[in-house]
Amino acid sequence: MQKGKGMKFVGDSRIKVGPKQTIPKDYSEYPGRTEPFWPNFLLKEWLVGAVFLIGFLCLVAAHPSPLEIKADPNTSGYIPLPDWYFLFLYELLKYEFAAAEYVVIGTIGIPGLAFGALLLAPFLDSKPGRRPTQRPIAVILMLLAVVSVFWLTYESASAVNWEERAEYSVSNMTEVEVDKDHAGYEVYANNCMSCHGDSLQGVPGMAPDLVDLPYDAAAIKDIAQNGIGEMPADMFTGSDEELNQLADFIMTASGGEAAEGEGEGSDSEDSSEGEDSAE
Repeated sequence: MQKGKGMKFVGDSRIKVGPKQTIPKDYSEYPGRTEPFWPNFLLKEWLVGAVFLIGFLCLVAAHPSPLEIKADPNTSGYIPLPDWYFLFLYELLKYEFAAAEYVVIGTIGIPGLAFGALLLAPFLDSKPGRRPTQRPIAVILMLLAVVSVFWLTYESASAVNWEERAEYSVSNMTEVEVDKDHAGYEVYANNCMSCHGDSLQGVPGMAPDLVDLPYDAAAIKDIAQNGIGEMPADMFTGSDEELNQLADFIMTASGGEAAEGEGEGSDSEDSSEGEDSAE
């Protein structure tokens, strides 16, 4: 009998097996075709992600987000817009079949079908090939999604007057400290705030701002009652006392002189000078 012939080696369960050493496979036989996931492939992914993140942070630092004014329900002329990555959904809601009584279709139905189709694409087309011609269902669904998003975003962005919207930018707004305890604030809120805003900032294309006005208190009261330019008359509805309070509030908030005190002071000085000269 030859040595070793007919002999069988059986493992003994009483002997503890030591910890397995994770030894990467030898891919030298397949140069350039594959590589170990750890650390080769994962390290490359981390490097690409780090470069993209640093570049994105530099872009954000160089061109910060163009913030607009604080939302104000009293500003009826301002039309809010979603962020750029939601403009395609915003544009979709303008179509007749996705708006008004069909708004559920535009907000849930069509987006749900679109994202559901993309999620099911790998299962609908499970062929092993990587070429686009070998994956027709997945390629068609992806092309439809990309073309739709780009087209709707372009249509929405081209319909916006960006020069007019720039007037709503925070950088173009003049900060005004409004004294809400002033007697004329409530009068302003009831008569002027819907057009000129809660901080006298105005509404571009609708009403001018009330900051640094070239008018005195008498002119402001006259404009409030009789209008000016596109502002119609009889916009103010209140008593003469409230009119004086409104003019004083606007003059004080916009950086001008007080309507009541300065006017009365100047009149008294003029009258006293007149009496002296008469004497």
